[in-house]
Amino acid sequence: MSVSEAIAWIFEALLRLLLPPSGRHRAAPHQHTPTLPRPARVPHVPAQPVLSELPDDSAPAMVRPYVLAHAQREERAARRLRRTLWLAVHGIDIGPRVIHGVRVVA
Repeated sequence: MSVSEAIAWIFEALLRLLLPPSGRHRAAPHQHTPTLPRPARVPHVPAQPVLSELPDDSAPAMVRPYVLAHAQREERAARRLRRTLWLAVHGIDIGPRVIHGVRVVA
């Protein structure tokens, strides 16, 4: 093998790796499978809103869940404070539940 044949052989190998195939070896043509008849489709009719289902001024406004959760948390904290103050008035000290990051058991 001469030097020029070796160089040609290397370039052919590189071109085979880098360039797309020529398309000579194609897969067998796809065999057509018989299709079954489709059932008749019923046209989709969007539901019309009923007047009684429309929101009115007396209905509560739609609110995001995180807004409700925040309000509920504040309400629980206020309730806890009222209970703590009521117990303190009656001479019962329940104290804080966490002191310096350590949970305190009464």
